[in-house]
Amino acid sequence: MNVRYARKGLASLAVASAALLVVGCGADEDPKADKPTAAAPSSQKGVPTESTQAAEQPTETLAVIKGQKGLELTISSSERDAGGFLTIKGQLRNTSDSGTIIPSRLSGDETEVVKHGNSLGGATLVDSVGKKRYYVLRDTDGRPLTTSGLANLAAGRSIPVFLQFPAPPASTTEVSFQLPTFEPATLKLS
Repeated sequence: MNVRYARKGLASLAVASAALLVVGCGADEDPKADKPTAAAPSSQKGVPTESTQAAEQPTETLAVIKGQKGLELTISSSERDAGGFLTIKGQLRNTSDSGTIIPSRLSGDETEVVKHGNSLGGATLVDSVGKKRYYVLRDTDGRPLTTSGLANLAAGRSIPVFLQFPAPPASTTEVSFQLPTFEPATLKLS
C-alpha cells in the first residue's frame, strides 16, 4: 500500500471525526421546558406500559374469565373489521395478594409461536355451529398477533391485552373463547 494514500485516508478520517465531534457538542446543555419530549412507543413487542394501562380501561365487559395463580382476563371488545379479522381486547389482571409469573402455557404448544416468547398465542375461538376452531393469527415470521413479552404481573396490577383471529363468517354471532389455564367463555361477536 502506498504511504501517500494511507496518509490521505487518515487525514480524511480525522477531519470527519472532528466534524462529528463539533456537531455533537452543539446541542443545548439545558433543554427548554417548553420543548416536547419524544415519547417512546408503548412497546415494540406488544407489552403495554403502565402509562397505557390507565388510558385503555375497558368501557364494557363481555366476559370475565379466571385462570391459575389469581390471573383474571376481562374481555371488553370483540370486533370484526373489513379485512376479515376479529380483534379481541381486554385486561389481564393479577387478583392475588402477591406477584405472579405469567404461565408459559398461555403461549400454547406450537413450536413456531413458543420460540417468540411468552404471549397469549395459545388462545382459540371455537364456533360450535360451524364446527370450526380459529387460532391466533401469525405474522410472516411466525410471531402471534397478540400481546407478547409477558413475564410477571405484580399483585393488583393489570395490563391491556389484544388477540387477533381470522373472523368467523358473518352468520356466526357467538364463539367460545379458550385460553390455556383459563376457563372457557362465550363471546358475542359484533
